[in-house]
Amino acid sequence: MTTTETRKFEAEVAQVLHLVTHSLYSHKEIFLRELISNASDACDKLRFEALGKPELLAGDGELHIDVSWDEAARTITVRDNGIGMTRDEVVANIGTIASSGTRRFLEAMSGEQKADARLIGQFGVGFYSAFVVADKVTVLTRRADAPAGEGVKWESDGKGEYALEQVELAERGTAVILHLKTDEDEFLKPWQLKSLIRKYSDHVAFPIRVPKEEDGKPTDEWETVNDASALWTRPKSEISDADYVSFYKSLGHDFNDPLAWTHNRVEGSQSFTTLLYIPSQPPFDLMMGGRDERKGLKLYIKRVFIMDAAEELLPNYLRFVRGVVDADDLPLNVSREILQHNRQLERIKAACVKRVLDLIEKLAKDEPEKFATFCKAFGNTLKEGISEDTANRERIARLLRFASTKGEGAKQVVSLDDYIGRMAVGQDAIWYITADSYAAAAGSPQLEAFRAKGIEVLLMFDRIDEWMVGYLGEYEGKKLRNVAKGELPLDEADKKKQEEATKEAEPLLKKLKELLGDRVGDVKVSARLTDSPSCLALSDYEMAPHLARLLREAGQELPESKPTLEVNPQHALLKRVEGEADEGKAKDLATLLLEQAEIAAGAQLADPAAFVQRMNRVLLGG
Repeated sequence: MTTTETRKFEAEVAQVLHLVTHSLYSHKEIFLRELISNASDACDKLRFEALGKPELLAGDGELHIDVSWDEAARTITVRDNGIGMTRDEVVANIGTIASSGTRRFLEAMSGEQKADARLIGQFGVGFYSAFVVADKVTVLTRRADAPAGEGVKWESDGKGEYALEQVELAERGTAVILHLKTDEDEFLKPWQLKSLIRKYSDHVAFPIRVPKEEDGKPTDEWETVNDASALWTRPKSEISDADYVSFYKSLGHDFNDPLAWTHNRVEGSQSFTTLLYIPSQPPFDLMMGGRDERKGLKLYIKRVFIMDAAEELLPNYLRFVRGVVDADDLPLNVSREILQHNRQLERIKAACVKRVLDLIEKLAKDEPEKFATFCKAFGNTLKEGISEDTANRERIARLLRFASTKGEGAKQVVSLDDYIGRMAVGQDAIWYITADSYAAAAGSPQLEAFRAKGIEVLLMFDRIDEWMVGYLGEYEGKKLRNVAKGELPLDEADKKKQEEATKEAEPLLKKLKELLGDRVGDVKVSARLTDSPSCLALSDYEMAPHLARLLREAGQELPESKPTLEVNPQHALLKRVEGEADEGKAKDLATLLLEQAEIAAGAQLADPAAFVQRMNRVLLGG
């Protein structure tokens, strides 16, 4: 005669169960992931023990996990034919929160045995996620090496006590029966269960079966729902390109082929596998919602899906990467949803970043067409890494491409290495200009002196460039300098020429300052201009006008700054200002010189209507 024994959980269990059922999991559906994960662990454990004791598999050698439902009884059952548990193991593993039988099992392994047992997972708090959807849970279990009469029944409503009973069980393994709460009927729908199995457990290495249906009713026959093969765990030599492409499409819900991928296994004190893909085109939300709505890497631990969008595994600037990280062990918080920060995690993250940058470098070197596709799709996103990833700043900078005064029009194909390779003798800086379009950059008056001297200038016209280059102070020992900022370095002959021109133009400069008043900070003779009459010059730390305009349009408050106007005294317009006796006409001309310089620099005119009227007066000669 069997007797039922009622026991209290350990002291902290009631509190933890309350946490589990009310706030631990953000998605109720993951109870199925946790129970299948434990079932997979039990199968893994039996498979390992059977290496030394083949008799444990006698009569039932095909390991599998069965998920069934009973609408009338309102139950879901997750059953495995794995190692099973003794009464003492039930008390230790289920009666005690966060106890890990398999961790003790792993600690008993040593040397080569440990490597063979790498797929064995943890049995801990995850079991209690059952109480998120169930108001009563029944466990029926028998260890593989125990007789049929030593089965164990465990049952609890999760409110502080559980019942234990010895029962007759013909088959080894464990069945977890969930008696669903009244408002959880959605989980009794076969299509929902199949969908969750495919979503969370598709790559569990054992078949996950559900009853076949006939006329909407479950039968005694079983069908396998999951893929049951983790592609990333197979040797690369056994995986075709078609396999990689097919897996990518199922992984990222992308109809296009990936641009490139990298598959690596790291062995050692911490072992993990990475399979990382670069898409061929960006998702529509990459730049808009992409920084907040991460959909990058999927994290698995021992082939069990843990989470989508594992932000801790890749920095934001690589958010376009898709793929899988499968670690043999990682510290999770009790919900298995949020990774704890530690050195193991940093090592995996560093490895992922390295693999992605290696892959992009390989494209740049060996597959220029694919690299051009990458730059068009993700070049701007990669630029964010200049500020975000100081450790890899030089590597990232090497991968960036720009247009140039010696390039192919607007094509962004010139690297910083290309630029340095073409630098003139004695040149010690990488010169660039930022603007809000290629035409504005290429047509900027600030380039005139550089063109005259044959000095190449990088043309940066993406919105992120002005911000990005602020973090890239130098590359390969060469400072990056904006042609529109600061004083230009002049040789002795140019310096003397500049001083003479300034002295000669003193009356003109004084007149312009008086005419323009507080609209300018200063007026100087320009060393930058050869053909144009005027341009704006900024201090080294002043924001480019086009970027200031964009930020103001986005609602940012920015301090007003008074620009320095640089002029070319030899230009006919300056001669006209100099010789104009009518103060009104002279003021119109001087103001137009300033406003055209502002327009060329991408600034926003304070009063466009006044500009039009002023222009009309000058054109009419009034």
